[in-house]
Amino acid sequence: MRYYLGLGSNIGDREGYLRQALEMIGKVEGIAVTAVSSVYETDPVGGPEQREYCNAVAAIETGLPPWHVLETMLRIEQSLGRNRDTRWGPRTIDIDILMAGDIVLKEEGLVIPHPRYRERAFVLIPFAEIAPAERDPETGETIGEIVRGIDASGVRKTGTFTGYS
Repeated sequence: MRYYLGLGSNIGDREGYLRQALEMIGKVEGIAVTAVSSVYETDPVGGPEQREYCNAVAAIETGLPPWHVLETMLRIEQSLGRNRDTRWGPRTIDIDILMAGDIVLKEEGLVIPHPRYRERAFVLIPFAEIAPAERDPETGETIGEIVRGIDASGVRKTGTFTGYS
């Protein structure tokens, strides 16, 4: 099954943390990273005053169930020094499950599709770069259709990752 992950960092070597997270995800048995968007610098949304984020979206293929993928991403965040003291606060790395095939899941601790991805240009712009034809399993809209209605100011392409198609 194809999952889409949103990645973000705004502490230290932001692109370095994104790269490390992608490398760690790719080393997990049963997970293959199949595509990664460009890197986008974005203004912070909500929370305390903080530095701009670097964001990207990755596609992975895995047979692992959603809760297992979530636990794996939380372990990777923790190993990269993620601190959860302040909601929407600065972080070394944040990894969110945006979508997982045609799964619609609404459980305490895990909601798929991500409940706020449609409102976030820093997610939609990189998502549309790698999967414009992907359909939201709840609405049937494509990511390309959704991104057309988003305010893209504050989202700037800054680089790319090599080694991913």
